Amino acid sequence: MKPMADMNCTFDQHGDPNGDRLLLQALWDDLRARREFLTSPYLPACFAFFIHILLCSPFLVFEALGCFWPRIHFYRISRIAEPLGLCLQRWVDCFWRIFIKYLTTILPASALYQSVRNPIFPELAPSWRVLIAEVIACLLLFDALFFIWHYSMHRVPWLYRMVHQAHHQNRITFALTAQDASPAELLSLQVLALTSAWVVGCHPLSEALFHLLNTWLAVEDHCGYDLPWALHRLLPCFGGAPFHQAHHHVYRGNYAPYFRHWDWLCGTYLRVREEAGRKHGGRTMRRRRRRKSLGSDCVCMCAYNKA
Repeated sequence: MKPMADMNCTFDQHGDPNGDRLLLQALWDDLRARREFLTSPYLPACFAFFIHILLCSPFLVFEALGCFWPRIHFYRISRIAEPLGLCLQRWVDCFWRIFIKYLTTILPASALYQSVRNPIFPELAPSWRVLIAEVIACLLLFDALFFIWHYSMHRVPWLYRMVHQAHHQNRITFALTAQDASPAELLSLQVLALTSAWVVGCHPLSEALFHLLNTWLAVEDHCGYDLPWALHRLLPCFGGAPFHQAHHHVYRGNYAPYFRHWDWLCGTYLRVREEAGRKHGGRTMRRRRRRKSLGSDCVCMCAYNKA
């Protein structure tokens, strides 16, 4: 039987062990039993790659269905329908670009990191409240760090050319392009995510959920669809796919990956009318690209009224 002091400490830090932590504790105990597998040097890169492909697959189905069900095109943000063959070719080409970069850069780097780190597997799982709080803290911190890094890559010419330009080869984004970037940028994003989890000091279970949610949000931001059930429709604090698609069209503004507040505060928010982008497609975005020459980081609402 545990001493009373230890029981109080456990209750204070993790919540009621007989209440909101039972399911998480069972899951965590199962994961701890596979500790040797979880510490494999090749697991993080392989897991990240396959999870990314898995989360992108529903949007590939959307692309294919759009060739037979035109109503799906209504949810596209800024491009018209493509022949199925051309669409599949874009996905295949992007897949191989990402695969090669993971194989030659991400896999060796993550294997090296795994070999030198000393992972901790605490006995107790976090409570649901602690889990949610730590994941939200990681997302907010990552969003802030990424905003600074992304803004810097656009403002420093050599950084843009050497690191970020490869990602902007996709003017029209689709789900798989979330990780279609240079090896340097992919590594930097991994570092930012690991740094966020380290600064927050979260439980390994919280960190795993943060990485999973981080991957999904990146996929959703690049999917090219403004779906009714998208996260930014449910939580307006998120920018979503229209928010990030605007960045890929004008190359400025909307630097934050997920939330809107940093761009609001720093004056780099693009006031995008999603319904106008869907209605006018590429024509609306081409007008916005012409306005880019004026040097403004913000797109005025009145421009859409003229459209």
